[in-house]
Amino acid sequence: MRLFENLKKLSDAFGVAGHEDEVRELIREMATPYVDSCEVDPLGNLICARGQGPVVMLDAHMDEVGFLVRWIEKDGFLRISPVGGWDERLLLGHRVVIRARDGEKIKGIIGATPPHILTQEERKKTVALEDLFVDVGARSREEVEDMGIRIGSPLTIHYPCELLREGYATGKAFDDRAGCLVALEALRLTAEEKLPYKLVVNFAVGEELGLRGAKAAAYRIAPQVALALEGTVGADVPGISEAKQPTRLGKGPAITVADRSIVVRPRMVEFLEEVARAEGIPFQYKLPAYGGTDAGAIHLERGGILAGVVSVPCRYIHSPVSLLSLSDLEATVVLVVGFLRRAQELLD
Repeated sequence: MRLFENLKKLSDAFGVAGHEDEVRELIREMATPYVDSCEVDPLGNLICARGQGPVVMLDAHMDEVGFLVRWIEKDGFLRISPVGGWDERLLLGHRVVIRARDGEKIKGIIGATPPHILTQEERKKTVALEDLFVDVGARSREEVEDMGIRIGSPLTIHYPCELLREGYATGKAFDDRAGCLVALEALRLTAEEKLPYKLVVNFAVGEELGLRGAKAAAYRIAPQVALALEGTVGADVPGISEAKQPTRLGKGPAITVADRSIVVRPRMVEFLEEVARAEGIPFQYKLPAYGGTDAGAIHLERGGILAGVVSVPCRYIHSPVSLLSLSDLEATVVLVVGFLRRAQELLD
């Protein structure tokens, strides 16, 4: 239950890309007992480090997909713009949380024209994001502004993290709070060990905006080896053939061979395979070439960095709610801890 309780804290925290303050402070609190230092760079990355020597980097991004208020109607409704990739089919009718200027969380509902007054043809169409609005129960622009909401205020769809059934958790932002939790657990479980290198963990901002935080952090950290930790596409659902399922729940952590941002060197892939087999855990490959991760930015810095990706399979990422298997999460922690205990082999 410890793993789930920490996943819940991270999932429930607010952290729309560009507005990661709340989740960053939570992660800082969780990481501080296990590192020598935590600092925030100018972009907002949280960089935690311990030890001396050549640098091994872990990376997990704090940010989540969300929206920004782009306009406030005179009658108090909000128009929104996406932050990160959303499927417009999934947005209508969901509850949102808006972060006001003073940090207060204000609830709202994504609304659109009621179906009763639409034509049959209009009912068949997906409502375009630009036609959606958010209802916060206000009657005027002035009431909205009195709440502390302004153009640019961040918001996201929010449902509390909970157990769907034993062993399965559901909640928002598992991409990439699952990866953040794996990094935190790896720090905790190796805290009493003297690793023969400097371990630096970057909790990145702005991955959903184009891998921005990791790019700057990797240049600053200058690692010799890096591993990105992700919550990735689990697509083992009806209607999707096995050949098109990037990962599947219950099959263990996913090792990336290639995606749209990186072709992982075979040396790294084979090393991760060896660690998984030595630890006696199941693993799978994330099928190429879906998506991209912070490793895509990291591996190109400083003249080139040996980088890989390990992911927790999560169904329904970039939607109002995701689903993961706690056994996959646990096995991913085991893999990453094993990686850290043997990472010196990649530095030799």
